[in-house]
Amino acid sequence: MSDFSYALDADGVGVITWDTVGKSMNVMNQQGFMDLDALIDAALADEACKGIIITSGKPGSFAGGMDLNIIAKMKEMAGGSPEQGLMDGLMQTHGILRKIERAGMDPKTNKGGKPIACVLPGTALGIGFEIPLACHRIFAADNPKAKIGLPEIMVGIFPGMGGTTRLTRKLGAMAASPFLLQGKLSDPKKAKSAGLIDEVSEDPMADAKAWVLSEPKIVKPWDEKGYKMPGGAPYHPAGFMTFVGANAMVNGNTQGVYPAAKAMLSAVYEGALVPFDTAIKIEARWFTHVLMNPSSSAMIRSLFINKEALEKGANRPAVADQTVKKVGVLGAGMMGAGIALVSAKAGIEVVLIDRDQEAADKGRAYIEAFADKGIARKKSTPEQKEKMLGLVNATADLEALKGCDLIVEAVFEDVGVKAEMTKKVEAIVGEDCVFATNTSTLPITELAKASVRADKFIGIHFFSPVEKMMLVEIIKGKETGDVAVAKALDYVRQIKKTPIVVNDARFFYANRCIIPYINEGIRMVTEGVAPALIENAAKMLGMPLGPLQLTDETSIDLGVKIAKATKEAMGADYDDACDEILFWMFDEGRLGRKANAGFYAYSEKGKRESLWTGLGEKYALASEQPSLIEVQNRLMFAQVLEAVRALEEGVLEDIREGDVGAILGWGFAPWSGGPFSWLDIVGAEWAAETCDALTEAHGARFATPALLRDMAAKGQDFYGRFGPQAAAA
Repeated sequence: MSDFSYALDADGVGVITWDTVGKSMNVMNQQGFMDLDALIDAALADEACKGIIITSGKPGSFAGGMDLNIIAKMKEMAGGSPEQGLMDGLMQTHGILRKIERAGMDPKTNKGGKPIACVLPGTALGIGFEIPLACHRIFAADNPKAKIGLPEIMVGIFPGMGGTTRLTRKLGAMAASPFLLQGKLSDPKKAKSAGLIDEVSEDPMADAKAWVLSEPKIVKPWDEKGYKMPGGAPYHPAGFMTFVGANAMVNGNTQGVYPAAKAMLSAVYEGALVPFDTAIKIEARWFTHVLMNPSSSAMIRSLFINKEALEKGANRPAVADQTVKKVGVLGAGMMGAGIALVSAKAGIEVVLIDRDQEAADKGRAYIEAFADKGIARKKSTPEQKEKMLGLVNATADLEALKGCDLIVEAVFEDVGVKAEMTKKVEAIVGEDCVFATNTSTLPITELAKASVRADKFIGIHFFSPVEKMMLVEIIKGKETGDVAVAKALDYVRQIKKTPIVVNDARFFYANRCIIPYINEGIRMVTEGVAPALIENAAKMLGMPLGPLQLTDETSIDLGVKIAKATKEAMGADYDDACDEILFWMFDEGRLGRKANAGFYAYSEKGKRESLWTGLGEKYALASEQPSLIEVQNRLMFAQVLEAVRALEEGVLEDIREGDVGAILGWGFAPWSGGPFSWLDIVGAEWAAETCDALTEAHGARFATPALLRDMAAKGQDFYGRFGPQAAAA
C-alpha cells in the first residue's frame, strides 16, 4: 500500500495526499519518493489537471522528516562505492523535487507549467519542509502548535534535499542562517513573518485551490534571468561580510568538531556563486561528504534511534502497565520541587512532603514561579498553571501519602536520614507502592536494607535542574524486582525524560564517568599544566564545559564532600591526587559559581570572567607544557575507560544506554555519538595502544581494560559485538 494517493476534483485540481501507513506522522522513505515521483508525472501529464496541491492525510501535521533509520543506513545501502552511490541517490531525489519546482515549464522561456501548492495542516520538518520549498506556494493552517523548519543540524547532518540551497536563495544567507545553522523552528505565523512560508489560513485547502485556479505566475526567482541573492552573493561587499561572520560563528560554536555545520556553510558559499542546478549538485556533494563522516551516523544512531528506543521501553521488563497515578515526593528543596514540577506538568497527582508546612510551601512556590515564567514567555497559560498547581498537595503530613503508587524520596544525602524516611513512609503506603530514592552517590543495595520490600525499592537519579535535564538514571539494587524497574521506566516516560537502567555500583554510571574527567583536569593543574590549555582542550573535544568550569558549576564543596565519602569507603585504594587543591579552595571560600569564586573569577553580578590568577600563584606553570593532543587524550580516556569498565562489570547492560546517557547526562562530545561510538570511530586497536602510552606516562588509572584489549586483538567494535543486532543474533 502506497503512502501517497492522488485524486482529481471536479474543478480540475489534483490533490496528492501523503499518509504514511502505520505512523502517526508522515515520514519519508525510498519507496515514498518513488510513489510521489510517479504521481507528479501522472498529474503533469493529465490534461484535465489544471494544478496540484500536495498535502497530508495526518491531522495536525504535514511530515516529521526522513526515516532516520534509512539515513543511518544510507552508506551501507550505497554498495561497494558508497560515495558514488550516495551521490547518485541524492541527485535522483533532487530530480524529483526539481520536477515539482519546474512543473512542466519550458526550460528556455519559463512558459507553461502547472501551479503546485503545498498545504501544511501543521508541523513540517526536514524533508517535510524541503518538499514545500520546492512547491510554488506554501499555505499553512493557523495551528499555533505546529513547528516548521529544518532541524537537521541537530542530528549531525544538514538539509541535503535542496533545503539548504532553496532557503538561502529565498531569504539570503544572513536571514536563512538561524534556520539552517541553528535548526530554529517556527510556528506558522512566525514562519510567514520570516518568509519561510507564504500564507497562514483558516482554510488552507480552499485558499490553495483558489490560488491554483487563478493561473498564477509560478517560476521561482532563482530561475528567472537576472536573479540576485537577497543580502548579496559572496563577492558582493555585504555578502562577503555575511560569510566572514558566519564562518567565525560556526567555528566558534562548533570548535571544528561538528562536520555538518562547516559542510553546510561550504555548500551555501559555493552554491551562491553558480546557477541553481549546479548549486544543487554542490549541496549533494557536501551532503555526501557529511554522510560519509562517521560522526553523522553516530549522532543519528545515539541521539535519535537509540534515544527513541530507550524512551519506548527497549529494556523494559515484560510486566503489566505501571503508569503512575499518584506520586509522593519526599523533600521540597530544589531537587524535590523539580521532581514535583515535572510530575504535575505530566498530569500526575503529587503529594509534596517536607518537615513543616513552610518548607513544603516553598517547594510549591518553586513550581508556581516556573509556571509564571512560562506565562511571561507565552509558553504557557494561566489555565495551565492552575491545572498544574491543582495537582500539587504541599504538606508536612505523611498520611497524605496514602494512595500513592510511587514514592520518590529526595531528602538529604545521608544513609541514616534516608533510612528513617523509608521506614516511616512504608508504614503508611500500600504494599504495591514502589519506593524510589533519588541519590547520585549512595549505594541502592545499602539503602534498600531499611526497606521491608526490597524488591519494590529502586534508585532514581535525577540530574539538576530537573525541569531542564533530559536524562534520568534508574538504578537496580541487588534485590530490585521487575515491577519496580517497569514502574520507574513508565514514570520517566510519563514525565517525558529519557531513562537508562544500570546496576548498583559506586557512583552508578554517569558520575562514575564524569568524576574522573573532573579529577583529571584538576590533577593537571597541580602538575603545572596551564588551566587555559586544559579548558580549551576539553571544549575542542566537543565537551560543553571544561573540567574546571564544570567543577565551579557543580560546586567545590560538593567535590570535597564526595572526596571525603569516597576516601572513607575505599580506604587504601583511594586516589587523593586532587584533594589538596579542592580542600585548599574550600578553605579559601572559593566554592564555585554559587560563591562567585572558584577556579574562575566572577563579577559582582555573578558573570564568569576569567580563570582565577590565584591558581598560578599556588601551582606554578611547568616550563614545558604538554601537547594539545596529550591533554585531550587524558580528558577523553578518563571518561571512556570508565564507560568500558562499567560495561565490563555489568553496571551497564546495554551500550545504547551508555552512549545516550553520556550525551544527555554530562554532555559527552555529542558529535561522537557517545563513548562507545567514539571508540568505534577511533578503533579499539588505536584506543588500546593509546591507553598503554598513557599508562606508562601517567599511571594505572589509564590501564587498558581486558575487554578493550580483547576487542583490539580481534578487530572488533562495540556496536558490532554489543549492539542490538548482535544481541538479537
